[in-house]
Amino acid sequence: MTRQNLLIVESPAKAKTISKYLGPGFRIMASVGHVKDLPPNRLGVDLAQGFVPEYVIIKGKEKIIRDLKAAAKAADTIYLAPDPDREGEAIAWHIAGELNGGGDRFKRVLFNELTQRAIKAAVASPEELNKDKFEAQQARRILDRLVGYQLSPLLWSRVKRGLSAGRVQSVALRMICDREREIQVFEPREYWSLTARLKAVDPPEFRARLSEYEGEKIELKSEDETLRILEEVKNAPFTVGKVARKRKKRYPPPPFITSLLQQEAYKKLGFSAKKTMSIAQALYEGVELGEKGQIGLITYMRTDSFRVSQEALTEARALIEKNWGRDFFPDRPNAYKSRKGAQEAHEAIRPANVEIQPAQTAPYLSRDQLVLYSLIWKRFIASQMTPALYDETQADIEAAKAVFRASGSVMVFAGFTSLYEEAAQEGDAEKGAESPLPPLKKDQGLTLLSLDPAQHFTQPPARYTEATLIKALEKNGIGRPSTYAAILSNINQREYVSAVKGRFQPTELGFLVSDLLIANFPDIMDMAFTARMEKRLDGIERGEVAWTKVLEQFYGSFNRDLEKAKSSMKGEVLTELKCPDCGSNLSIRSGRNGLFLSCSAYPKCSFTSNYVRDEKGRPALVEKRPFAEQKGEPTGKICRDCGAKMLLKTGRNGQRFLACERYPSCTYTEAPGTGVSCPEEGCGGEIKERSSKKGTRFYGCSNYPECHFVMWDEPYGGACPLCGTKVMTIRRKKGSTPKIQCRKKGCGYNASLPEEPLPAEKS
Repeated sequence: MTRQNLLIVESPAKAKTISKYLGPGFRIMASVGHVKDLPPNRLGVDLAQGFVPEYVIIKGKEKIIRDLKAAAKAADTIYLAPDPDREGEAIAWHIAGELNGGGDRFKRVLFNELTQRAIKAAVASPEELNKDKFEAQQARRILDRLVGYQLSPLLWSRVKRGLSAGRVQSVALRMICDREREIQVFEPREYWSLTARLKAVDPPEFRARLSEYEGEKIELKSEDETLRILEEVKNAPFTVGKVARKRKKRYPPPPFITSLLQQEAYKKLGFSAKKTMSIAQALYEGVELGEKGQIGLITYMRTDSFRVSQEALTEARALIEKNWGRDFFPDRPNAYKSRKGAQEAHEAIRPANVEIQPAQTAPYLSRDQLVLYSLIWKRFIASQMTPALYDETQADIEAAKAVFRASGSVMVFAGFTSLYEEAAQEGDAEKGAESPLPPLKKDQGLTLLSLDPAQHFTQPPARYTEATLIKALEKNGIGRPSTYAAILSNINQREYVSAVKGRFQPTELGFLVSDLLIANFPDIMDMAFTARMEKRLDGIERGEVAWTKVLEQFYGSFNRDLEKAKSSMKGEVLTELKCPDCGSNLSIRSGRNGLFLSCSAYPKCSFTSNYVRDEKGRPALVEKRPFAEQKGEPTGKICRDCGAKMLLKTGRNGQRFLACERYPSCTYTEAPGTGVSCPEEGCGGEIKERSSKKGTRFYGCSNYPECHFVMWDEPYGGACPLCGTKVMTIRRKKGSTPKIQCRKKGCGYNASLPEEPLPAEKS
C-alpha cells in the first residue's frame, strides 16, 4: 500500500483549497474545529493538583477522531496545520495527543495565506509544536472556566437562574454600564457662538467664527454676552488681519488588523464583529472563482500586527504604478508601527494576491463577501500610496475689539484618497468640512452679510456601538484579536444589554449584575487587572512565565473573594431611597416578575415596590395601590411592550412620566412627548419632556444621546413666519395669554398661541 503524507486542518473549505496545491502524495483532512475541550457539565479543572485540566472529546467528534487515527496509521509524516494562533495551536496539540503524537512524524505548519507559494513553503519548512503557545491558550481556557463556572451558579442563587458571568465579557458589561451612568448624570452646559458671513471682492462667500475679544481667546457663555459683542461689531468695518497658508499632508491609514477591520466593517458596511469574522474566515480559507478553482483571497484574519511581507509590498507598488502612476507611491514602502506586544510573526490582513481585484471576483462571491474583500483590498493598496495634499488657509478677520477666524482647505493632490476614504469617526460629522476661502490679503476690506448668533449645549458621551466598544477594549488592553467577536456576541445574547439603534444600552438586570460583581469581585471587574492578565498570557506564549504560576496567583485572590461572596453576597444593590414604612434604605432586587425595590431591613420590614428611573437614572417609587385606583390621565398613546393604553402620571419627585395601564403586569414607562418633531436634519425624533438633576423641566429629542437637540422652553411645532426656523417656544405667564416666540436670537417674532398649528407645521 502506498503511504501518504497526512495534512490536517480545521476547516473543510481550507482542506479543499490546499488540496489544489499539494500533489497526490498528500491526503488533506479536516478536524472541523476543536476536537477536545473541558467537559460541558462540570468544572473539569483539578484545583488540588496544579490546575490539571480534564479534556474530553467534544460530542459529535468521535467519528472524526476515528477517521484521523486510521489515516495516521498509513502516513509517513503528519502535518498539523490548524490556524496560526493560540486556538489553532491547541487544536494541533489535542489532535497530536489523540494520534499518539510524538517523534519526527509530527510536524506543525503555519499558513498565513492559502496561496500555492505560501503552502509549499510552509510544508517545506515545518516547525515543532509550540508548547508555550498551547499553554497560553490552555491558561486562558482554564481562567475563563474558573470564573464562569463558579460565578454563574452564585448569580443563579442570588439573582436569577440562567444568568452567566464571564472573565472578560463582565468587564465589557461594566464599561457599557459606566458609560450609561456618565450619560445619565451629564448636565448640559450652555455656550454660544457668533459667526460672521462675509464677502470679499472675489467669490465665494465664507464664514468666520468669533475667536478673540480684547486680545484674549473668548468662550461665549450666555446670550447677553453674545448679543453685546454682536451690537459692538455689527456696524464696524471687517478687515483681513493675519493670513497663514500652508501645505498639509494627509497620510493613508495602515492596513487592517482584526480590530480595525471589525470597526471599519461595522461603520461602512453595518456588519457585526461576528459577521465580519465569519466572512473573513471564508475569504481566507478559499472561495470558488470559476475556472481558477478554490482560492484563498486574504491572509489570516486574526492578527494585531501591521507587518507586511516584502513580496506583498513589491506587488502592491507595481500595481499602483500600473493603475495610478509613479506619483501615487512613495520612494520607500510605507511602514506602520504595531502596538507593543503584537504578534509580529503574523502579517496584517491583506489580499493574498493583489492582482485579483474585487471586480474580477464579483461574479463568484456573495454580496457580503464582495464588499468585505473590496474593503480589505482597497485598504491595503491605499496603505502603500502617497499622502493626499491640501492647501490650507487660516485668516483672522478684525472688527472693532473682536477677531473672527476663518479656515479653508483645498485638495491639490488626491493621493491615496483616489482609492480609499476611512469611515468617519464619531464626532467628525459635528466638525463639518472646511470650505475654500476666496483670495485674501492683509488689510483687505470685507463686506459683512450677516452676523449669526447660535446657542449650543455641551454633549454627553455617546453610547457604545460595536465599533467603539471594540476600540475601547483594545485601547484598555482587554481581550485579543481572536476574542473581540466572541465578547460582543456573548453580550448581545444575554439579557444584560439591549441594542438601541445599534448602540448598547444596559438593562436593569445588566446594571444589577454589574453592580453586584463590582462590589464582590473588584479584581475581576477591574479593567487594569484584566489588561494585566492579558499581558501575563502573552508572557506565557513567549515562554517568560509558567502557566501554572499565572493561575496560582489569579486563583488565590479570586477564591478568597468567592468564598466571602458565598457567605455575604446578597442579590441586591442599595439605593438612596428610603423605605416609607421604616426609613431604611431600599434595595433593587430581582424577583419572579422582574426587578423591584425591597426594604434592606427585610425580614423585619417587608415593604416592596416597583420603580421607574428618571432621566438621570435615579430610581423612583411607583405607587402600590391597585392600578385602577391610581391617578392617571389617558394620553392616546400605546404601550410599546404590550399594546395597552399609556397614562400620564406624576412621580413622588414631581416628575411626569407615561406608564402602561396594565401595571404591574407591564412596567414599561417613557418620558412624556410633546408631539413636536425634532428640528435637526434627518433625525425624525420627537421632542420629549425631561427633568434635570435639580428637578428643572426641559425638553430634549427622543433619539438622545444620538441626537443632542435640547431646549429649556416648552416647544411649539410651527415654523417661524419671519425667518423659517423650525420649532418655536411657548411662553406661559399667569394672568396673560400664552405666547409663541421664535427661538432664533435676533428674530423677534412674537404672537399669541393659536389653537391650531401654523400652516408650515401642517405641511
